[in-house]
Amino acid sequence: MIRVAIAGGSGYAGGELLRLLTAHPDADVVQITSERLAGKFAHRAHPNLRGATRLRFRTLGELDECDVLFSCLPHGESARRIDDFRRVAPRVVDLGADFRLSDAAEYERFYGRPHPRPDLLGRFVYGIAELNRGALAEADLVACAGCNATAAILGLRPLYLEGVADSVVVEVKVGSSEAGNRATPGSHHPERSGAMRSYKPTGHRHLAEIRAALGGDIHFSATAVEMVRGVLATCHAFVNRDLDDKALWRIYRRAYAAEPFVRIVKERSGIHRYPDPSLLAGSNYCDVGFERDPSANRVVVLSAIDNLMKGAAGQAVQAFNVMHGLPETRGLEFPGLHPA
Repeated sequence: MIRVAIAGGSGYAGGELLRLLTAHPDADVVQITSERLAGKFAHRAHPNLRGATRLRFRTLGELDECDVLFSCLPHGESARRIDDFRRVAPRVVDLGADFRLSDAAEYERFYGRPHPRPDLLGRFVYGIAELNRGALAEADLVACAGCNATAAILGLRPLYLEGVADSVVVEVKVGSSEAGNRATPGSHHPERSGAMRSYKPTGHRHLAEIRAALGGDIHFSATAVEMVRGVLATCHAFVNRDLDDKALWRIYRRAYAAEPFVRIVKERSGIHRYPDPSLLAGSNYCDVGFERDPSANRVVVLSAIDNLMKGAAGQAVQAFNVMHGLPETRGLEFPGLHPA
């Protein structure tokens, strides 16, 4: 069994990670931390896990040696504590934003401050298995991608692999769990309920990840909608050649025919003919669809994920599986719910 610890396990991503790893046949969750809830049972923060685990939260200072440490700490904390983490675990998987970028200047531009550990930038493997499967197999440091970036990258990657995308405008609609479990004015129920609020029309941090992964002329906006889980990325790709539906099918099948967690969703009729994040709650799938604009050189790509799964905990477990030579789907077979 692979002994794992979860640092910062009282948040939503930490709870999903605990849920997945508790049921994982090759993982033994030996520690989970929360400074606020130290000494309390894990189900105090994650009531869905009542009876599934008897673990109690510990403090970060009480971490013992393990094989893999998953960090679900707030942004900035992993960089501050990375040396401590590496002392207790030979492999670290960070679900935060601290090590997603390899360029210190880009980090400062998008995060508004110098990176605290620039010596480690570039040492972390970006955690999307569909991009970096080979590197993940040898990795000891992994930085999971942002949820919005994951949806956009997986939706657009086939077009960039084929060299057909000249420029792209991405608009994501996101659920409230993306903001974490700490209440804010924007997440307060009377303010969030019924809202469709543009909160980052320009300069979103995940844009840096998308550009780093794909390159090219890419623009990004984000809108909060009344949904708990889920990301729907609508990507307007302006292409440099005429592509009919058959050509687009060939492009996407070439990229994803062998991928266990990417599904092409494009039906002729019905209300579920395009990707819908509500169908993916609790699953590690990314559903990708597309529609050719017959009046312009534009392809509209639609990509949906559960932000807490394929955009966080599920992605981390998928990377964990690749790192240890396990079947990539191990512990991630749940297909989602309908209706949800």
